[in-house]
Amino acid sequence: MENWDDLRIFLAVAQAGSLTIAAQVLKIDPATVSRRIARLEMVHATPLFSKSPKGYELTEAGHGLLAHVDAAQSSLNAGLGTLRGDGEGLTGQIRIGAPDGCANFLLPQVCGQITKDYPELDIQIVALPRVFNLTRREADMAIGVSQPTAGRLVVQKIADYRLHLAASVALWDKFKKPKSLNDLRGLPMVGYVQDMIFDKELDYLEPLDLRRVQLASNSISVQMNLLRQGAGVGIVHDFALPFAPELRRILMDQLSLTRSFFLICSADDRRNRRLNLFAEVLLSGIRDEISRLETLANG
Repeated sequence: MENWDDLRIFLAVAQAGSLTIAAQVLKIDPATVSRRIARLEMVHATPLFSKSPKGYELTEAGHGLLAHVDAAQSSLNAGLGTLRGDGEGLTGQIRIGAPDGCANFLLPQVCGQITKDYPELDIQIVALPRVFNLTRREADMAIGVSQPTAGRLVVQKIADYRLHLAASVALWDKFKKPKSLNDLRGLPMVGYVQDMIFDKELDYLEPLDLRRVQLASNSISVQMNLLRQGAGVGIVHDFALPFAPELRRILMDQLSLTRSFFLICSADDRRNRRLNLFAEVLLSGIRDEISRLETLANG
């Protein structure tokens, strides 16, 4: 019979990508972690990790084992939570991958409230400008700006959101309030690094047919701070505007964009009661927060 403690250690290393970090989480010696992983690999005559400059990366066999061990741990957490009566079993750790606009301006409020409602739950928000691989368990679920077309995934639309051109009040007054999109060609533009746009839905400046973005970043948060400093004109989420009172929307009648957020989960988790419950409260929270912030922006 398999030693569950070895599998628990395997799960910690897979999630951390490091023996040292896993040992700190488990509160045991790194040498013990290494020895237990080696034992697990020896028993099954299969390497589960390969060492790389990034740390410990799962092999193909490791990925296959991870899906089952993670599901078993989730079921165990849910069962123990039910016995304790702590919020219908919504306990343990859940990791969400999200684009940084959502991660910075929506998830802090939403996830903060969820942990108040479910105090035994730990939420990790990973804000990266790329698509997350749920098959490799980079996250338990991810938020995307388009629906994936490949992989065994379950996708739910969360909500639409709106974006507009914005500039600092000082910059807009300085350039005497241009009246059309053509007038923007004399102004510095802020936007994404073109070859780092990981989803076509993020190519916000495409309608302007601009050949040059003078100040670019792969992070919407950096772009927002550039705009707040009066460095140029750029596209901003309406739900982010309440966090930047220095900015105002401009030329709204000439350029208005609508995009959508989607919640993406692994099909392997379709029957995972704990993750399904979390998805429900997450969707509801994000929808409410977008509505609240966009209402503030319009006020």
